[in-house]
Amino acid sequence: MAQKGRAMADQPALIRVHPDDSVAVALRPIQAGEALELDGQTVSALDDIAQGHKLALRDHAAGDVVRKYGQSIGKAHAAIARGAHVHTHNLSTALAGELTYAAGTAHDGQAKPAVEATWHGYLREDGRAATRNEIWILPTVGCVGLTAEQVAREAQLRHADLIAAGRIDGIHAFSHPHGCSQLGDDLAGTRSVLAGLAANPNAAGVLILGLGCESNQIAELMALLPEAARSKLRSLSSQRAGDELAEAGALIDAMVQEAAKAERQPLPLSALVVGLKCGGSDGFSGLTANPLLGRFSETLANAGGTPVLTEIPEIFGAEQALLDRAKSQEIFAAAADLVNGFKRYYLDQGLPVSENPSPGNLAGGITTLEEKSLGAVQKAGHAALSAVIGYGQQTPLGGLSLLEAPGNDAISSTALAAAGATMVLFTTGRGTPLGFPVPTVKVASNHALAKAKPHWIDFDAAIALDEGQDVADKAFLNRLIAIASGERTAAEKSGQRAIAIWRRGVTL
Repeated sequence: MAQKGRAMADQPALIRVHPDDSVAVALRPIQAGEALELDGQTVSALDDIAQGHKLALRDHAAGDVVRKYGQSIGKAHAAIARGAHVHTHNLSTALAGELTYAAGTAHDGQAKPAVEATWHGYLREDGRAATRNEIWILPTVGCVGLTAEQVAREAQLRHADLIAAGRIDGIHAFSHPHGCSQLGDDLAGTRSVLAGLAANPNAAGVLILGLGCESNQIAELMALLPEAARSKLRSLSSQRAGDELAEAGALIDAMVQEAAKAERQPLPLSALVVGLKCGGSDGFSGLTANPLLGRFSETLANAGGTPVLTEIPEIFGAEQALLDRAKSQEIFAAAADLVNGFKRYYLDQGLPVSENPSPGNLAGGITTLEEKSLGAVQKAGHAALSAVIGYGQQTPLGGLSLLEAPGNDAISSTALAAAGATMVLFTTGRGTPLGFPVPTVKVASNHALAKAKPHWIDFDAAIALDEGQDVADKAFLNRLIAIASGERTAAEKSGQRAIAIWRRGVTL
């Protein structure tokens, strides 16, 4: 249970996340010399400490483990006095390379009372549910990316009345620079992610727009789609077409008319597939926003829904607790192999596995990758790990899945949509305007960001510190139900939609 400390003016100043922690987090800026009370004891701040940064609760000698979340977040590389600022000047990562993980006893995570919740979405022919009813244009190759965007803009204008009336939710093109000059697994990755996007339930109709001479041929891409998803696809080769704009427009018009017949209907929480993502994290992310997502993930999984966790490099240092929740030894082994495979990916390039955190993370108070990871994995709560899926693969329904993808915001969020997520819950402490193919719900970790960027942020998770977890959880669930039922996110309102594809191979 997190414990708050107060300054002499009785204003909360510190929070200790776990009783075993040797540091506390500043809830507001602290000045050197302030006397702060925590757990009935007084500690004097020796340094100025920014909001979200850490203060030492005991003396540490060089080499001592520093603890937060009840776990090691690294080792002191210099002596740290009680009351001192703990950051990069005196704390370093203890991460190295691959590990041999001990298989724990498989169990079903933490049980939670069932929550009755209904949202209104679109039930597709294959039995999957959608939060949006849209037409997507997916170029096979970067050469026709701008053409796809032009087709989408013109179609949006032609069908503005149906969009305004809510019969369809939009017509969108997702351009990218890939699809040619790629080989082997790299090309296969591009193809599988585009196929996964095409299969996403939020796309009622999909136009696969090709050039004609590219490596990523239309037929090979379409062959990867599940049989149930192929009926909603149309394709066009620009080199073979006469007027490709006119022909693409006609295909779009026919799909729009068909999509406009769909109606929202009441659906259970179990029908939701939700991607879990964090970006621009700060020292509050692991205190407010990520635990909020974790409690929702437990609720969703308990109801039979599907949370999907990714960003594999951002679980380094926190993976054992996740592995311990694997529902079988096979899932445990697959997850352990995925984590070690990512570490090998860095080591083979001559890079350390601990290159994270980013400059923004550091400015926000996160010092080491262990600290970042221990905050990040909280997005999955205590839900049992039910599946491990590769990049570009579809998630099975029901329970928590672990998806292969890097930490990069755009690449991992695109992979979540390609895996079948119809919403992405995106926590942030520093803020970002970018959205992705499916509704991207931005969750601020702190009040300052939520107040400064209301055109970026959909929910302020810091209310959990003021009003308690139960109030925050209820408000968050209501907000998600509204968005799943059609209320637009900040990113949707501002037209912020993009994809990014993970390119790992050589370029011809």
